Amino acid sequence: MSDETDLPKELFGRGPSIASRAEPILVCVRAADPLSRAGVVAQLRPRPEVRLLSAQDSDARVLVLVADSVDDDVRVRLRHIQRTSRTRTVLVVTEINAQHLVSAAECGVGGIIRRADATPVHLVDVINSVALGDGYLPGDLLAKLLSEVGRVQRDVLGPRGLHTTQISPREQEVLRQLAEGRDTAEIAKVLSFSERTVKSALHKFMDRHQLPNRTAAVAYAMRQGLI
Repeated sequence: MSDETDLPKELFGRGPSIASRAEPILVCVRAADPLSRAGVVAQLRPRPEVRLLSAQDSDARVLVLVADSVDDDVRVRLRHIQRTSRTRTVLVVTEINAQHLVSAAECGVGGIIRRADATPVHLVDVINSVALGDGYLPGDLLAKLLSEVGRVQRDVLGPRGLHTTQISPREQEVLRQLAEGRDTAEIAKVLSFSERTVKSALHKFMDRHQLPNRTAAVAYAMRQGLI
């Protein structure tokens, strides 16, 4: 791809927002080739909801990135945008598989649309949704994303004692017992752990999330749906 400048997380799931905005959304369009960019620009130019900037402009609220697939070059550009700018990204892509979908999510993409579905109305709705801080992913792609995250947890992280929610199974069990009012000795007995293991699990969780005490740890875990 070409067209590098500095510009840009969120997980998806909600459809495009229809909330109106007083001012047009500043939008920049980039693509791997001039024809693709010209096509999207032609779709957006008549729309009063957006104001198009040049491909090199760094003041855009939303960047529309047009690509055939989420290849290495696209991932590099998405990470650069995420790292150097607050601009949010809508990816218009020809084809995308489950692994590429996870990569796009990790790179901070706010919305994904297949080229075949990128009508002017739909594209503007997604741009508006992403500009408002929401995200957008077609239902079938959301199912693929959830399935792939589950596979990674089951086949990659699980065997190593890791967890996508940043809590290990051991930490989760200890916190559940703590939430039921048990002290360290009781938790160790119920779970057949040593007291040292129980204390270590709690310390790791509290340290990771910068929590001051056990009460705060339980409250945090419950708020986040971890236990």
